[in-house]
Amino acid sequence: MVEERVKMRKQLGLLEGVAIILGIIFGSGIFISPKEVVEKTGSVWGALVVWAMCGVLATLGALSYAELGTTLAQSGGDYHYINEAYGPLPAFLYLWDANLVFVPSTNAIMALTFANNILQPIFPNCSIDPVCRKLIAAATICLLTFVNAYDVRLTTRAQNVFMFTKLAALLAVVGGGLAWVAAGGVEHFEDGWAGTRTSLSDWSVAFYSGIFSYSGWSYLNFMTEELREPFVNLPRAIYVSLPLVTGAYVLTNAAYLAVLGPARVRASDAIALDFAAAALGALRWAMPALVALAVLGGLSVHVMTSSRMSFAGARNGHLPALLAHVHVGRLSPLPSLVFLMLMSLLMLIPDNLTTLITYCTVVEAFFTTLSCSAVLWLRHKRPDLARPIRVSARAGPPLPGPSG
Repeated sequence: MVEERVKMRKQLGLLEGVAIILGIIFGSGIFISPKEVVEKTGSVWGALVVWAMCGVLATLGALSYAELGTTLAQSGGDYHYINEAYGPLPAFLYLWDANLVFVPSTNAIMALTFANNILQPIFPNCSIDPVCRKLIAAATICLLTFVNAYDVRLTTRAQNVFMFTKLAALLAVVGGGLAWVAAGGVEHFEDGWAGTRTSLSDWSVAFYSGIFSYSGWSYLNFMTEELREPFVNLPRAIYVSLPLVTGAYVLTNAAYLAVLGPARVRASDAIALDFAAAALGALRWAMPALVALAVLGGLSVHVMTSSRMSFAGARNGHLPALLAHVHVGRLSPLPSLVFLMLMSLLMLIPDNLTTLITYCTVVEAFFTTLSCSAVLWLRHKRPDLARPIRVSARAGPPLPGPSG
Protein backbone atom coordinates (compact mmCIF):
# COMPACT_ATOMS: atom_id res chain seq x y z
CA MET A 1 0.00 0.00 0.00
CA VAL A 2 1.47 3.36 -1.06
CA GLU A 3 1.43 6.00 1.68
CA GLU A 4 -0.04 9.27 0.44
CA ARG A 5 1.81 12.37 1.60
CA VAL A 6 -0.03 15.39 2.90
CA LYS A 7 0.89 18.40 0.77
CA MET A 8 -0.35 21.91 0.04
CA ARG A 9 -2.94 22.56 -2.67
CA LYS A 10 -2.36 24.36 -5.99
CA GLN A 11 -4.91 27.10 -5.40
CA LEU A 12 -3.27 30.36 -6.52
CA GLY A 13 -3.85 31.91 -9.94
CA LEU A 14 -2.44 34.97 -11.76
CA LEU A 15 -4.56 37.51 -9.88
CA GLU A 16 -3.56 36.00 -6.54
CA GLY A 17 0.08 36.00 -7.68
CA VAL A 18 -0.03 39.70 -8.58
CA ALA A 19 -1.86 40.41 -5.33
CA ILE A 20 0.82 38.59 -3.32
CA ILE A 21 3.68 40.55 -4.94
CA LEU A 22 1.90 43.89 -4.67
CA GLY A 23 0.66 42.95 -1.22
CA ILE A 24 4.21 42.64 0.10
CA ILE A 25 5.83 45.47 -1.88
CA PHE A 26 3.01 47.93 -1.16
CA GLY A 27 3.44 47.39 2.54
CA SER A 28 5.05 49.61 5.12
CA GLY A 29 8.12 50.69 3.12
CA ILE A 30 6.55 53.47 1.06
CA PHE A 31 5.25 55.01 4.30
CA ILE A 32 8.58 54.74 6.19
CA SER A 33 11.52 54.87 3.78
CA PRO A 34 10.88 58.29 2.09
CA LYS A 35 12.03 60.00 5.28
CA GLU A 36 15.31 58.08 5.39
CA VAL A 37 15.99 58.39 1.64
CA VAL A 38 15.58 62.19 1.71
CA GLU A 39 17.65 62.41 4.90
CA LYS A 40 20.58 60.49 3.43
CA THR A 41 20.57 61.96 -0.10
CA GLY A 42 19.90 65.50 1.10
CA SER A 43 17.94 66.69 -1.95
CA VAL A 44 14.70 66.27 -3.87
CA TRP A 45 16.19 65.03 -7.14
CA GLY A 46 18.70 62.85 -5.32
CA ALA A 47 15.87 61.08 -3.53
CA LEU A 48 13.88 60.53 -6.75
CA VAL A 49 16.98 59.13 -8.49
CA VAL A 50 17.38 56.60 -5.67
CA TRP A 51 13.74 55.52 -5.98
CA ALA A 52 14.02 55.07 -9.75
CA MET A 53 17.32 53.17 -9.52
CA CYS A 54 15.95 50.88 -6.81
CA GLY A 55 13.04 50.09 -9.14
CA VAL A 56 15.48 49.19 -11.92
CA LEU A 57 17.45 46.93 -9.56
CA ALA A 58 14.26 45.25 -8.34
CA THR A 59 13.12 44.65 -11.94
CA LEU A 60 16.46 43.10 -12.92
CA GLY A 61 16.31 40.89 -9.85
CA ALA A 62 12.73 39.89 -10.61
CA LEU A 63 13.67 38.85 -14.16
CA SER A 64 16.37 36.60 -12.71
CA TYR A 65 13.85 35.13 -10.30
CA ALA A 66 11.44 34.46 -13.18
CA GLU A 67 14.02 32.09 -14.66
CA LEU A 68 14.92 30.54 -11.31
CA GLY A 69 11.30 30.12 -10.25
CA THR A 70 10.31 28.26 -13.43
CA THR A 71 13.53 26.23 -13.67
CA LEU A 72 13.48 25.11 -10.02
CA ALA A 73 9.73 24.98 -9.45
CA GLN A 74 9.60 24.12 -5.76
CA SER A 75 8.60 26.16 -2.73
CA GLY A 76 11.37 27.83 -0.74
CA GLY A 77 12.46 30.72 -2.95
CA ASP A 78 16.01 31.93 -2.30
CA TYR A 79 16.74 29.02 0.01
CA HIS A 80 15.96 26.49 -2.72
CA TYR A 81 17.95 28.36 -5.39
CA ILE A 82 21.04 28.79 -3.22
CA ASN A 83 20.86 25.13 -2.21
CA GLU A 84 20.67 23.95 -5.83
CA ALA A 85 23.41 26.29 -7.08
CA TYR A 86 25.94 26.44 -4.25
CA GLY A 87 25.16 23.51 -2.01
CA PRO A 88 23.75 22.95 1.48
CA LEU A 89 26.13 25.14 3.55
CA PRO A 90 25.27 28.54 1.96
CA ALA A 91 21.61 27.49 1.92
CA PHE A 92 21.80 26.59 5.59
CA LEU A 93 23.36 29.97 6.46
CA TYR A 94 20.73 31.79 4.41
CA LEU A 95 17.92 29.91 6.07
CA TRP A 96 19.05 30.71 9.58
CA ASP A 97 19.73 34.35 8.73
CA ALA A 98 16.28 34.62 7.16
CA ASN A 99 14.49 33.05 10.10
CA LEU A 100 16.46 34.84 12.80
CA VAL A 101 17.09 38.23 11.17
CA PHE A 102 15.33 39.69 8.16
CA VAL A 103 11.99 37.86 8.00
CA PRO A 104 11.00 38.54 11.63
CA SER A 105 12.50 42.06 11.40
CA THR A 106 10.32 42.84 8.39
CA ASN A 107 7.25 41.50 10.17
CA ALA A 108 8.04 43.70 13.18
CA ILE A 109 8.54 46.80 11.00
CA MET A 110 5.21 46.29 9.25
CA ALA A 111 3.34 45.63 12.50
CA LEU A 112 4.81 48.73 14.18
CA THR A 113 3.93 50.86 11.15
CA PHE A 114 0.36 49.55 11.27
CA ALA A 115 0.12 50.36 14.98
CA ASN A 116 1.54 53.85 14.43
CA ASN A 117 -1.00 54.63 11.71
CA ILE A 118 -3.84 53.37 13.87
CA LEU A 119 -2.83 55.34 16.96
CA GLN A 120 -1.74 58.67 15.48
CA PRO A 121 -5.22 59.75 14.25
CA ILE A 122 -6.69 58.79 17.64
CA PHE A 123 -4.09 60.79 19.57
CA PRO A 124 -3.07 63.50 17.06
CA ASN A 125 -1.53 65.90 19.58
CA CYS A 126 0.11 63.36 21.89
CA SER A 127 3.28 61.32 21.71
CA ILE A 128 2.49 57.63 21.32
CA ASP A 129 3.64 55.35 24.13
CA PRO A 130 6.12 52.83 22.62
CA VAL A 131 4.71 50.05 24.82
CA CYS A 132 1.20 50.68 23.50
CA ARG A 133 2.49 50.63 19.92
CA LYS A 134 4.32 47.36 20.52
CA LEU A 135 1.31 45.68 22.16
CA ILE A 136 -0.89 46.49 19.16
CA ALA A 137 1.86 45.29 16.81
CA ALA A 138 2.18 42.02 18.76
CA ALA A 139 -1.58 41.43 18.72
CA THR A 140 -1.63 42.06 14.96
CA ILE A 141 1.15 39.53 14.28
CA CYS A 142 -0.62 36.89 16.38
CA LEU A 143 -3.99 37.50 14.68
CA LEU A 144 -2.57 37.28 11.16
CA THR A 145 -0.64 34.12 12.03
CA PHE A 146 -3.90 32.52 13.17
CA VAL A 147 -5.72 33.57 9.99
CA ASN A 148 -2.93 32.21 7.77
CA ALA A 149 -2.87 28.94 9.67
CA TYR A 150 -6.66 28.59 9.55
CA ASP A 151 -7.30 29.11 5.83
CA VAL A 152 -4.77 29.93 3.10
CA ARG A 153 -7.55 30.56 0.59
CA LEU A 154 -9.15 33.14 2.90
CA THR A 155 -5.82 34.95 3.14
CA THR A 156 -5.34 35.07 -0.64
CA ARG A 157 -8.90 36.32 -1.16
CA ALA A 158 -8.26 39.05 1.37
CA GLN A 159 -5.09 39.97 -0.53
CA ASN A 160 -7.17 40.79 -3.61
CA VAL A 161 -9.09 43.33 -1.50
CA PHE A 162 -5.94 44.65 0.17
CA MET A 163 -4.25 45.10 -3.21
CA PHE A 164 -6.94 47.48 -4.44
CA THR A 165 -6.89 49.29 -1.07
CA LYS A 166 -3.15 49.86 -1.42
CA LEU A 167 -3.58 51.11 -4.98
CA ALA A 168 -6.34 53.46 -3.78
CA ALA A 169 -4.01 54.90 -1.10
CA LEU A 170 -1.19 55.46 -3.60
CA LEU A 171 -3.54 56.87 -6.23
CA ALA A 172 -4.87 59.34 -3.65
CA VAL A 173 -1.31 60.48 -2.92
CA VAL A 174 -0.33 60.67 -6.60
CA GLY A 175 -3.57 62.46 -7.52
CA GLY A 176 -3.13 64.96 -4.71
CA GLY A 177 0.46 65.58 -5.78
CA LEU A 178 -0.46 66.14 -9.42
CA ALA A 179 -3.21 68.56 -8.43
CA TRP A 180 -0.72 70.42 -6.20
CA VAL A 181 1.83 70.69 -9.03
CA ALA A 182 -0.84 71.74 -11.52
CA ALA A 183 -1.79 74.57 -9.15
CA GLY A 184 1.81 75.83 -9.29
CA GLY A 185 3.36 74.06 -6.31
CA VAL A 186 6.73 73.33 -7.90
CA GLU A 187 9.01 75.43 -5.70
CA HIS A 188 10.69 72.37 -4.15
CA PHE A 189 11.82 71.16 -7.58
CA GLU A 190 13.29 74.46 -8.82
CA ASP A 191 16.60 73.90 -7.05
CA GLY A 192 16.12 70.18 -6.55
CA TRP A 193 19.81 69.26 -6.24
CA ALA A 194 20.48 71.75 -3.43
CA GLY A 195 21.82 70.04 -0.33
CA THR A 196 22.83 66.83 -2.11
CA ARG A 197 25.23 64.84 0.03
CA THR A 198 28.46 63.41 -1.32
CA SER A 199 29.07 60.75 1.33
CA LEU A 200 29.11 57.23 -0.15
CA SER A 201 27.93 55.77 3.16
CA ASP A 202 24.88 58.10 3.21
CA TRP A 203 23.90 57.13 -0.32
CA SER A 204 24.40 53.45 0.53
CA VAL A 205 21.95 53.74 3.43
CA ALA A 206 19.53 55.60 1.14
CA PHE A 207 19.67 52.73 -1.36
CA TYR A 208 19.16 50.17 1.41
CA SER A 209 16.09 52.08 2.58
CA GLY A 210 14.73 52.27 -0.97
CA ILE A 211 15.39 48.60 -1.66
CA PHE A 212 13.56 47.76 1.58
CA SER A 213 10.42 49.35 0.12
CA TYR A 214 10.73 47.22 -3.03
CA SER A 215 11.45 44.01 -1.13
CA GLY A 216 8.84 41.37 -1.79
CA TRP A 217 9.18 40.86 -5.54
CA SER A 218 10.74 37.43 -4.87
CA TYR A 219 8.21 36.16 -2.35
CA LEU A 220 5.81 34.57 -4.85
CA ASN A 221 8.68 32.16 -5.61
CA PHE A 222 8.31 30.82 -2.07
CA MET A 223 4.86 29.48 -3.02
CA THR A 224 5.56 27.93 -6.42
CA GLU A 225 4.13 24.55 -5.38
CA GLU A 226 0.77 26.24 -4.60
CA LEU A 227 0.66 28.25 -7.87
CA ARG A 228 -1.46 26.97 -10.75
CA GLU A 229 0.52 26.82 -14.03
CA PRO A 230 3.65 28.30 -12.42
CA PHE A 231 5.58 28.43 -15.70
CA VAL A 232 2.96 30.85 -17.03
CA ASN A 233 1.65 32.67 -13.97
CA LEU A 234 4.94 33.30 -12.13
CA PRO A 235 6.65 35.38 -14.86
CA ARG A 236 3.39 37.11 -15.80
CA ALA A 237 2.82 38.17 -12.21
CA ILE A 238 6.33 39.65 -12.15
CA TYR A 239 5.87 41.47 -15.49
CA VAL A 240 2.65 43.08 -14.29
CA SER A 241 3.82 44.00 -10.79
CA LEU A 242 7.30 45.52 -11.08
CA PRO A 243 6.67 48.28 -13.67
CA LEU A 244 3.53 49.21 -11.78
CA VAL A 245 5.43 49.41 -8.48
CA THR A 246 8.32 51.46 -9.88
CA GLY A 247 6.07 54.04 -11.51
CA ALA A 248 3.84 54.27 -8.44
CA TYR A 249 6.79 54.73 -6.06
CA VAL A 250 8.50 57.46 -8.08
CA LEU A 251 5.23 59.38 -8.48
CA THR A 252 4.30 58.91 -4.82
CA ASN A 253 7.61 60.27 -3.60
CA ALA A 254 7.42 63.16 -6.08
CA ALA A 255 4.00 63.96 -4.59
CA TYR A 256 5.35 63.81 -1.02
CA LEU A 257 8.20 66.17 -1.90
CA ALA A 258 6.04 68.57 -3.93
CA VAL A 259 3.55 69.04 -1.10
CA LEU A 260 5.66 68.72 2.04
CA GLY A 261 9.15 69.60 0.84
CA PRO A 262 12.31 67.80 1.96
CA ALA A 263 12.41 69.39 5.42
CA ARG A 264 8.91 68.25 6.38
CA VAL A 265 9.47 64.80 4.87
CA ARG A 266 12.55 64.37 7.06
CA ALA A 267 10.61 65.44 10.16
CA SER A 268 7.52 63.26 9.53
CA ASP A 269 6.80 60.02 11.41
CA ALA A 270 3.59 59.32 9.45
CA ILE A 271 4.26 60.83 6.05
CA ALA A 272 1.03 59.75 4.31
CA LEU A 273 -1.07 61.27 7.09
CA ASP A 274 0.88 64.54 7.00
CA PHE A 275 0.51 64.61 3.21
CA ALA A 276 -3.24 64.03 3.45
CA ALA A 277 -3.64 66.81 6.01
CA ALA A 278 -1.81 69.25 3.70
CA ALA A 279 -3.22 68.28 0.29
CA LEU A 280 -6.36 66.16 0.38
CA GLY A 281 -8.82 68.35 2.24
CA ALA A 282 -11.89 66.38 3.37
CA LEU A 283 -10.37 63.14 2.05
CA ARG A 284 -7.64 63.34 4.69
CA TRP A 285 -9.84 61.38 7.09
CA ALA A 286 -9.78 58.35 4.78
CA MET A 287 -5.98 58.19 4.54
CA PRO A 288 -5.27 56.61 7.99
CA ALA A 289 -7.63 53.72 7.19
CA LEU A 290 -6.17 53.22 3.70
CA VAL A 291 -2.58 53.24 4.98
CA ALA A 292 -3.42 50.90 7.87
CA LEU A 293 -5.11 48.43 5.51
CA ALA A 294 -2.20 48.65 3.07
CA VAL A 295 0.32 47.80 5.77
CA LEU A 296 -1.93 45.09 7.23
CA GLY A 297 -2.20 43.43 3.82
CA GLY A 298 1.57 43.52 3.37
CA LEU A 299 2.13 41.94 6.77
CA SER A 300 -0.48 39.25 6.14
CA VAL A 301 1.04 38.09 2.88
CA HIS A 302 4.58 38.30 4.29
CA VAL A 303 3.57 36.01 7.15
CA MET A 304 2.06 33.57 4.64
CA THR A 305 4.94 33.43 2.15
CA SER A 306 7.89 33.45 4.58
CA SER A 307 6.52 30.44 6.46
CA ARG A 308 6.96 28.38 3.26
CA MET A 309 10.70 29.03 3.39
CA SER A 310 10.94 27.57 6.88
CA PHE A 311 8.81 24.65 5.71
CA ALA A 312 11.14 23.98 2.74
CA GLY A 313 14.28 24.23 4.89
CA ALA A 314 12.95 21.82 7.49
CA ARG A 315 11.97 19.40 4.72
CA ASN A 316 15.64 19.37 3.65
CA GLY A 317 16.91 18.84 7.20
CA HIS A 318 18.28 22.37 7.77
CA LEU A 319 15.71 23.20 10.45
CA PRO A 320 13.98 20.99 13.03
CA ALA A 321 11.76 18.40 11.35
CA LEU A 322 8.73 19.69 13.24
CA LEU A 323 8.69 22.78 10.99
CA ALA A 324 8.15 20.57 7.91
CA HIS A 325 4.77 19.39 9.19
CA VAL A 326 1.49 20.42 7.56
CA HIS A 327 -1.76 20.67 9.47
CA VAL A 328 -3.85 17.72 8.24
CA GLY A 329 -7.17 19.54 8.41
CA ARG A 330 -6.15 23.02 7.20
CA LEU A 331 -3.26 21.98 4.89
CA SER A 332 -1.15 24.90 6.15
CA PRO A 333 2.43 24.82 7.57
CA LEU A 334 1.26 25.52 11.13
CA PRO A 335 4.57 24.88 13.00
CA SER A 336 6.49 27.21 10.65
CA LEU A 337 3.87 29.92 11.09
CA VAL A 338 4.05 29.70 14.89
CA PHE A 339 7.87 29.70 14.89
CA LEU A 340 8.09 32.86 12.77
CA MET A 341 5.40 34.50 14.90
CA LEU A 342 7.51 34.00 18.03
CA MET A 343 10.65 35.33 16.30
CA SER A 344 8.71 38.38 15.04
CA LEU A 345 7.50 39.15 18.55
CA LEU A 346 11.12 39.19 19.74
CA MET A 347 11.99 41.74 17.04
CA LEU A 348 9.49 44.19 18.52
CA ILE A 349 11.92 44.90 21.36
CA PRO A 350 14.09 47.57 19.60
CA ASP A 351 12.62 51.10 19.49
CA ASN A 352 14.27 52.47 16.34
CA LEU A 353 12.67 51.50 13.01
CA THR A 354 15.63 52.78 10.99
CA THR A 355 17.95 50.45 12.88
CA LEU A 356 15.66 47.51 12.13
CA ILE A 357 15.45 48.42 8.43
CA THR A 358 19.22 48.72 7.98
CA TYR A 359 19.77 45.57 10.06
CA CYS A 360 17.51 43.38 7.95
CA THR A 361 18.16 44.93 4.51
CA VAL A 362 21.96 44.57 4.54
CA VAL A 363 21.71 40.85 5.26
CA GLU A 364 18.85 40.25 2.83
CA ALA A 365 20.60 42.20 0.03
CA PHE A 366 23.66 39.95 0.28
CA PHE A 367 21.67 36.75 -0.11
CA THR A 368 19.45 38.21 -2.85
CA THR A 369 22.59 39.00 -4.84
CA LEU A 370 23.76 35.43 -4.25
CA SER A 371 20.43 34.10 -5.54
CA CYS A 372 20.57 36.26 -8.68
CA SER A 373 24.10 35.04 -9.40
CA ALA A 374 22.69 31.49 -9.32
CA VAL A 375 21.15 32.15 -12.75
CA LEU A 376 24.59 32.34 -14.37
CA TRP A 377 26.13 29.64 -12.18
CA LEU A 378 23.36 27.13 -12.95
CA ARG A 379 23.67 27.79 -16.68
CA HIS A 380 27.33 26.79 -16.36
CA LYS A 381 26.91 24.02 -13.79
CA ARG A 382 23.68 22.45 -15.08
CA PRO A 383 23.10 23.47 -18.71
CA ASP A 384 20.77 20.48 -19.19
CA LEU A 385 18.05 21.89 -16.90
CA ALA A 386 14.74 22.65 -18.61
CA ARG A 387 14.27 26.44 -18.59
CA PRO A 388 10.71 27.45 -19.51
CA ILE A 389 11.81 31.08 -19.12
CA ARG A 390 15.34 32.15 -20.02
CA VAL A 391 16.50 35.70 -19.22
CA SER A 392 18.06 37.20 -22.35
CA ALA A 393 21.23 39.29 -22.22
CA ARG A 394 19.57 41.65 -24.71
CA ALA A 395 17.11 44.34 -23.67
CA GLY A 396 13.53 43.22 -23.40
CA PRO A 397 11.53 40.61 -21.51
CA PRO A 398 12.79 37.09 -20.83
CA LEU A 399 12.48 34.70 -23.75
CA PRO A 400 11.11 31.14 -23.61
CA GLY A 401 14.01 28.83 -22.93
CA PRO A 402 14.94 25.50 -24.49
CA SER A 403 13.10 22.44 -23.25
CA GLY A 404 16.21 20.66 -22.16
